[in-house]
Amino acid sequence: MKKFFMFLAVIGFTALSAQFAAAQEPEAVEDTTATEAVEPAADVNPLLAGSGEEVPFHQALKTKFIEGGPGFMALIILCLILGLAVAIERILYLSLSKTNTKKLLAAVEAALKEGGVEAAKEVCRNTRGPVASIFYQGLLRYDQGIDVVEKTVVSYGSVNMSLMENGLSWIALFIALAPSLGFLGTVVGMIQAFDAIQAAGDISPNIVAGGMKVALITTVGGLIVAMILQVFYNYILSKIDDLTIDMEDSSISLVDLLVKYENK
Repeated sequence: MKKFFMFLAVIGFTALSAQFAAAQEPEAVEDTTATEAVEPAADVNPLLAGSGEEVPFHQALKTKFIEGGPGFMALIILCLILGLAVAIERILYLSLSKTNTKKLLAAVEAALKEGGVEAAKEVCRNTRGPVASIFYQGLLRYDQGIDVVEKTVVSYGSVNMSLMENGLSWIALFIALAPSLGFLGTVVGMIQAFDAIQAAGDISPNIVAGGMKVALITTVGGLIVAMILQVFYNYILSKIDDLTIDMEDSSISLVDLLVKYENK
């Protein structure tokens, strides 16, 4: 499933990059037609002419993307797309891993009373999620003693925690990489601004302001991407914590059930 999401992410990034690249020429056409249309229209309201209310959001976003430099901005957007792909895959995986532990424990207890350990194994085998897998591994070693069952449950619980945390390192990488790319774009933009000042031989406010504006756009983009991915990262961690607590609590309950079953 992760490969499928990564494939969709690459396709989305390619389509988005092509759209941003193709947006540069239409802007010039729109500006030309707008200039020609303003001249004969003498009754245009000057308050609406420069208000910018008619500019769509996606068009303004394309403009900022181009002003920030397609190279660095494309890398920042790639971090966002890949990070979201991994985050969505983890959310789906964790959502499918959620199990109604109370219902499962009741079913295992009823199976132990009616058909013994083999019937309890069948219940766990037909239930999805890490809790059912832990129960099944513990029941497989019931004949070796309760101590072995308890150790197996703890060990297999650690394995399932590692599986749930798989991919989080990539999200953390994109969270750190996006603002770093933004800062790098800012530094490169400032260098280009100083080169323009040196070439002009004069410190013009337009040259300085224009260069700084272009440089800071990459920083803003990187910080926005990092904040978006950070929200998903913390949400995934909270789901992992809930599942971990659920696994630990239900594992203790399973051991208690097996102790009662052995005493009977």
